[in-house]
Amino acid sequence: MRVKKITELDRISINEFKDAEKTPLIIILDNVRSLNNIGSVFRTSDAFLIESVFLCGITACPPNAEIHKTALGAENSLDWIYYEQTEDAVRELKNRGFTICAIEQAERSIMLDELVLDKTKKYAVILGNEVKGVRQEVVDLCDCCVEIPQYGTKHSLNVSVAAGIVIWEFFKQLG
Repeated sequence: MRVKKITELDRISINEFKDAEKTPLIIILDNVRSLNNIGSVFRTSDAFLIESVFLCGITACPPNAEIHKTALGAENSLDWIYYEQTEDAVRELKNRGFTICAIEQAERSIMLDELVLDKTKKYAVILGNEVKGVRQEVVDLCDCCVEIPQYGTKHSLNVSVAAGIVIWEFFKQLG
C-alpha cells in the first residue's frame, strides 16, 4: 500500500461543492465555545456534503483564524448562518419541514446504533456546549434526542468527536 499524494485525491473545488447535491442535514451548534471544535465541525461537514451549519449563541463565526486552523478552508465551502438564539433556528427549520434531533443523553433518547432515518425527510442535529450540552429549552423544541452509546467511565465525548460520529451515521443513512 502506498499513501496517496494530495494531488491524487480528486477533491472537488469550492464552486463544485456549492453546486453539488447535499446531504439533507443541517448541523446546529448551540453555544459551542471552542473555536477548534467549531472548525472541526466545519471540516467534517464539508467532508460529507452537509447542507449547512447554523452557529448559535456564543458560537463564534468565520472569518476567524482559530476556526480556520481546524476547518482548513471548509468555512468557505459550507453555507453557514448565525442565530443569536438557537430556539429561533430550530423554529425556522421546523417551519421548513425539518426533523430536529438533539444529540443529548435524555430520557427516551434513541441510541444512535438503533436510529432509523427516513430518506424522504430533511434533518437537523443540534450539538451543545462542551460543559452543559444542549440546553433543556432547546431540547424541548426537538422531535427527538439521539444518544451515542458509551461503555467506559466517562459521561461524554468531545463535541467535535460526537459531531463526526453523528454526521457519519446520518450520511450513511441519507446519502
